[in-house]
Amino acid sequence: MRMTESERRFHRKTAAHCFNKTWDYLEKKRRNADDNEMMLHLVHASRYHLSLVGGPRNQAVGDWQISRVYAALGHPSLSLQFGKFTLEIAKRSNLSDVLATAHEAVARAHVVAKNFRAARSYLSRARKQLDSSNIDEKDRKIYLSQIRETEKMIPKQSHQI
Repeated sequence: MRMTESERRFHRKTAAHCFNKTWDYLEKKRRNADDNEMMLHLVHASRYHLSLVGGPRNQAVGDWQISRVYAALGHPSLSLQFGKFTLEIAKRSNLSDVLATAHEAVARAHVVAKNFRAARSYLSRARKQLDSSNIDEKDRKIYLSQIRETEKMIPKQSHQI
């Protein structure tokens, strides 16, 4: 699809806006049903616009955010589906810096599904990938905080099973 530079700018700006607004909703302490609905529309809109102007990295991050939203909404199968999309794109496109978050997305989906063994396995992969990746310290801290956040979602008693 051929686009003018103006159209490309529009899609990039809209994708970024929707991505950032989705984070605002994800971080909101008390979301209501309207907030959840808006968050879902925003995250899919962001990914749509990224599909028009972004490369594999943008698309993987977009799918990761969709996975995160579905996890927050308590839909493990959809969260897992988009987490696996992220993982597939990252592997296919050799995005080693995205693999840690891709594994974290799949782990989070498994946590929401109460499949704690699989979640721990993917969290281990996420940590290994993060340890071996060549990313800056700022991103490393962000990725590590996401891994830790997902780890905290696993009930303590499930570690004994």
